[in-house]
Amino acid sequence: MPDRAVLELETFLPYRLSVLSNTVSQAIAQIYEERFGLSVTEWRAMAVLGRYSGISAREVAMRTAMDKVAVSRAVARLMEKGLIERDTAEHDRRQSVLQLSSDGWAIYDQVAPLALEHEQRLLAHLDADEKRWLARILDKLWQVERSALES
Repeated sequence: MPDRAVLELETFLPYRLSVLSNTVSQAIAQIYEERFGLSVTEWRAMAVLGRYSGISAREVAMRTAMDKVAVSRAVARLMEKGLIERDTAEHDRRQSVLQLSSDGWAIYDQVAPLALEHEQRLLAHLDADEKRWLARILDKLWQVERSALES
């Protein structure tokens, strides 16, 4: 039998981060899915547009690290629901940009506080030093991965 590398998922960082991310996301996702009929991808697109209005779908995909096709589908569904609007970029008339509609903002204004409350409940289990270290570690890992993707 050949020697094989043993991948212990329980201690494999990418796996652990993915499982944690999915678990944390699903807890709040259940609320906005039941109340507003939004998928995780749709809410993430709305959250990005709530923070960075007037950006392209491509930039939404970049800011969320989600698949471009998934974002494109989410944008189409959000437009059908009347939650986002498409316009032409002032700096380049060939490019379209997105923003939340008034109905989109109404939902955003309900979901964002729930998401922040959920985050606070989660972070309440960490002391001040642990919160700082968590932010520092996440930032460092994000920079490493972004650098690897760009090269």
